[in-house]
Amino acid sequence: MSGSYMGNGFTGHSGGWGHGQGHPGPNLWEAMDQLRGMFEQKVAPRMGRGDVRAAVLALLAERPMHGYQIIGEIAERSGGAWKPSAGSVYPTLQLLADEGLISAEESNGRKTYSLTEAGQAEAEASADRPAPWQTSGARDSGPMGALPKAGIELAQAAAQLGRTGTPEQIAQAVEVIDDARRRLYSILAQS
Repeated sequence: MSGSYMGNGFTGHSGGWGHGQGHPGPNLWEAMDQLRGMFEQKVAPRMGRGDVRAAVLALLAERPMHGYQIIGEIAERSGGAWKPSAGSVYPTLQLLADEGLISAEESNGRKTYSLTEAGQAEAEASADRPAPWQTSGARDSGPMGALPKAGIELAQAAAQLGRTGTPEQIAQAVEVIDDARRRLYSILAQS
């Protein structure tokens, strides 16, 4: 891996990452952030507007909620596999209101949304289908979804250790990650 391009946009240094003092350089943390971002791009489901719409209707069929509650519920129910942005949820809420499927009530400066009768009928019509967060979470359950998720979790742990670990802990982490990389390549060599 010595200074080599790893086919993913960042380079590594042999013998661990760092500046020769046992301390990782900024390149390690930048590389871990890039790695996490790449995995998230490949793993994160690309949900369409219809999926956000269906998710909002399904959640509001249970109880009235405000926008950030909807985002949080989707993220929780998908096991973190799908967390729609406010930029996709709030326009969807506006569209549903324009269609007469939901209404908003403002309280303490926050809008809480609930289904109208027409919205309830639409939610009931699709109640027999799996919820959108269930279909997006299915990508995590198979072996092809588990590996990127594990990579994301590794990158998050390494980034946390980089922010809060002692130099000795960081040196140990670099050894563990280097060993893991070698072991992964040995798995490929078995085929």
